Amino acid sequence: QVQLVESGGGLVQAGDSLRLSCTISGLPSRRYAMAWFRQAPGKEREFVADISWSGNTKYYTDSVKGRFTISRDIDKNTVLLQMSSLKPEDTAVYYCAAGTLLTRRGESYESWGQGTQVTVSS
Repeated sequence: QVQLVESGGGLVQAGDSLRLSCTISGLPSRRYAMAWFRQAPGKEREFVADISWSGNTKYYTDSVKGRFTISRDIDKNTVLLQMSSLKPEDTAVYYCAAGTLLTRRGESYESWGQGTQVTVSS
């Protein structure tokens, strides 16, 4: 059974940093893409960042470029999202996802975590 478990969310002030972690278990292969999505109250889920299985290819949504960094440790089956210069508009539930394709399309990812809340106060 595939399991993705996020951690690291919390309440921070604008300008602070936070690191999210996602640990994956149960996948039959290490050759899977990983992504972070987020959903703010009353809004649709949006793509944040993704990373290829090798870690060599990364994409970010424009609003987080230069502030967020996605990385992965293949041996530890962990994906990280380092978030800096946080803004109130970054407030959302953050989800990690795993799939065979590196894509911004959430529906293409087969496995999802339960989410972790990030709240940024002004």
